[in-house]
Amino acid sequence: MNVTEKNIDFNVESIRKDFPILRREVNGKPLVYFDNAATSQTPQQVIDVIVDYYSNYNANIHRGVHSLSQEATDAYELARQKIQTHFNAAQPHEIIFTSGTTHGINLVANGFTSLLNEKDELIVSALEHHSNIVPWQMLCERTGAKLHVIPMNQNGDLDLSEYDKLLGPNTKLVFVNHISNALGTINPIKEIINKAHTVGAAVLVDGAQSCPHIKPDVQDLDVDFYVCSAHKICGPTGIGMLYGKEKWLKTLPPYQGGGEMIAEVTFKKTSYADLPHKFEAGTPNVCGGIAFGAALDYMNAIGFDAIANYENELLDYATKLLLEIEGVKIYGTAKKKTSVISFNVGNIHPYDIGTLLDKMGIAVRTGHHCAQPIMDYYQIPGTIRASFMFYNTREEIDYFISSLKKAVLMLS
Repeated sequence: MNVTEKNIDFNVESIRKDFPILRREVNGKPLVYFDNAATSQTPQQVIDVIVDYYSNYNANIHRGVHSLSQEATDAYELARQKIQTHFNAAQPHEIIFTSGTTHGINLVANGFTSLLNEKDELIVSALEHHSNIVPWQMLCERTGAKLHVIPMNQNGDLDLSEYDKLLGPNTKLVFVNHISNALGTINPIKEIINKAHTVGAAVLVDGAQSCPHIKPDVQDLDVDFYVCSAHKICGPTGIGMLYGKEKWLKTLPPYQGGGEMIAEVTFKKTSYADLPHKFEAGTPNVCGGIAFGAALDYMNAIGFDAIANYENELLDYATKLLLEIEGVKIYGTAKKKTSVISFNVGNIHPYDIGTLLDKMGIAVRTGHHCAQPIMDYYQIPGTIRASFMFYNTREEIDYFISSLKKAVLMLS
């Protein structure tokens, strides 16, 4: 597929040709990759960008006057502008390159250490990944602030009436994921943000699971911080972004010290660089940043509306077939959800099913998916999670269902 042209007709077979890994076998079987919520696969177009960087203009950025450094700097900063455009940030310097979602959350949590005290309150949702829980617990330990939790219900939705009760004059920060990695629930983040702002609280949204499926508009959401990882969006691992409103990024102190994030250094005092470099200490993942921009180019060429429509069809199809299997219980049945299905079959341990499916060439995730509080809520050790992307097919789902039936029969 040519990523420079808008692909009006969604053709999954044409798209699949862009992903070399989909042509390999696992345990003698064609690979069926249903672990996309953990890491998506990378198209040849993005791989080519990575190879081109290391083959032709690998150099450190911002500091060199030589041609390779200038070329690398231009490509890296162009990628920042692509990310700004994609998320509709007001300024390119509101986009901070990070190593991923977790890094972005920790950057913000560290910055608020000097801004909070024991009278302050933070709110997190019950649907969070550990990466959007632990840094805030650590922040509370450092500052004495108190952490409250928006409860969930059996469907996997948040109880916003309880959220209303938690909000108050002492609420300083609210943290919620856009989409649950464990259940696929799409949270009403715009409503959550608006309510937080009425009491003067800032909001950080974990967009790791939303960005592969939808196109967030940070200005429309009026969100204060938004974080994501490129490896969920057909890009490489080890690179992500933090969007922050300019006023907040200017308020927070630097997260790390070193080269690049300084304006002037003496042994008496150091002054810091302007945004975004204030938060980008050291040599960055130059190639990763450039490839991140290329991955967004690729997905935008397909179109996020087309992606969402197709993935919803896969979700509905797989859900219907799964529920026809005796003993299957799906966790996370919210009306608004994305292409993630977490389920168990009777009393069979999810790990056992996952192991047998791997023997048949099918990659699914088993366990608590770094969302142990959700599993504790349902009183289960974990689930089998099948997560779909726009390069998956109904035929793969058919094979998955037939293989699952075989695995259940073997384990019963």
